[in-house]
Amino acid sequence: MAVLRPEERNLRAFGPLGVVLGVLLASNLVANLVVPDWAYVPWNMAVTVVVVSIAIRRDGESTASMGLSRRRLGAGLALGGAVSAVLAAVMVAGLLIPATRDVFMDDRADVPFWEMAYKVFIEVPLGTVLLEEVAFRGVLPAMVAKRVEHGPRSQLTADAVAAVLFGLWHILPSLSLGDANDEIAQGVDPLALQVGGVVVSVVVTAVVAMGLSWMRNRSDSVAAPAVLHATSNSLGSALAWIAQRVL
Repeated sequence: MAVLRPEERNLRAFGPLGVVLGVLLASNLVANLVVPDWAYVPWNMAVTVVVVSIAIRRDGESTASMGLSRRRLGAGLALGGAVSAVLAAVMVAGLLIPATRDVFMDDRADVPFWEMAYKVFIEVPLGTVLLEEVAFRGVLPAMVAKRVEHGPRSQLTADAVAAVLFGLWHILPSLSLGDANDEIAQGVDPLALQVGGVVVSVVVTAVVAMGLSWMRNRSDSVAAPAVLHATSNSLGSALAWIAQRVL
């Protein structure tokens, strides 16, 4: 990992990082408030290309430094697949156990089969996971690590910064989170429910992000957290769809 010398750590040196953060902020607002559903996937795929291009062309990053090297793809898929298998077993068990089944009663899953299939196989992996994992487990940690004091904790600091940003990234999507589950929303003040949903979402996603970063660092590949992320979101949606119709 290339590290900036002390004399290089000035305002100009933070320019490329600032541009990437600006692109991600604008993308978050546009994706959640402006872009129609049909454009969500192509929009996020385009943003992914933009932030990677900025990191490479303006900040000197490489595919290896961002965990995007094809050489490490196998290791990433292996680790991601192993952890995902455990998570999948836990989630299926959660659906089958009556005490935890209500967690899957999500009104957002009450959609036609083709719509759920699109979400599970296209929207989640290509529209959500691709951008989030490349940006928050690849691009941002690499760019931040270059700008902190070199040492054993530089990567940890970079991962923590990216994790916090990942938590904040989920503010807009979480505004209506509590309303989607009638079991949670029943008898709770709407404002308290909304604020609580945002706070919980930000904190939980930030904590989860540190685990995903560990997987990326362990395998040296963004593929590892991407596989787990896709499994969690897609399988969760699929099980919620099943719960709405079968159980």
